[in-house]
Amino acid sequence: MPSKTFAIITDIHSNISALNNAVEIIQNRDNVDQIICLGDCFSLGPEPEKTLKKLKELDNCIFIRGNHDRYIIEKLWEEDLPTLEGMDPYDPVCKAIVENEKWTAEKVGKEGFEFIRKMVISHRETIGKTLVEFTHAWYQRDDHPPSMDEALNWKKHLNNAMNNIDNYIFIHGHVHIPREETVENLTIYCQGATGLPFDKNTKGSVAFLEVGNDVKWEVIRFDYDKELIMNRLEERKTPFYSHLKNTVKYASIGNN
Repeated sequence: MPSKTFAIITDIHSNISALNNAVEIIQNRDNVDQIICLGDCFSLGPEPEKTLKKLKELDNCIFIRGNHDRYIIEKLWEEDLPTLEGMDPYDPVCKAIVENEKWTAEKVGKEGFEFIRKMVISHRETIGKTLVEFTHAWYQRDDHPPSMDEALNWKKHLNNAMNNIDNYIFIHGHVHIPREETVENLTIYCQGATGLPFDKNTKGSVAFLEVGNDVKWEVIRFDYDKELIMNRLEERKTPFYSHLKNTVKYASIGNN
């Protein structure tokens, strides 16, 4: 029976220390066939230039576009009342994040724009009788992952067109919090975030999906140099940097 092993990174957010550690973990495995990056590579963090350089060095990686990547190529900050993820455009937090998108775009420049434009919305593979779908959040939208009911409807639609599939796997990023849900022959996975976790566990994450006779999902949490990232946020004075320092420190968006 055919088999394939995927290594997955997601929501790096210019955390170059976490990205370097994740890549090292991947490169130390001898059975990885394909690397998948689920998006949100650059915005919010302090090192977009170094992150771009590192990602361009990766061989055999499929890059999926996240909502923050989209904000950059759409130049969100040029809209009359820019907003994101349903936030009030007059909210100071929303304004600060929009300014961060602009700052990040200026740092990655034309090279970064071209890199993001080449990203795909989703990636689908069939290994034997298992279908795997990778997206940042959902193929219909990039800022909210599917509920289980939505995913079951997605599976039903595919099953009508592909009656030789026994197992369906849906893998997303975006939420920065681990997820593992199974109903019938459908499983949804999210590892959390490589560079900016929100689950109060400050360790970054890299995931491995092995599909063959069985399906194996493994998430590795790892330490990285948080002081380096917090110091770089302070040094570069990125828009929204004080909030981001706390998010790095506490792995939560509900901190003070």
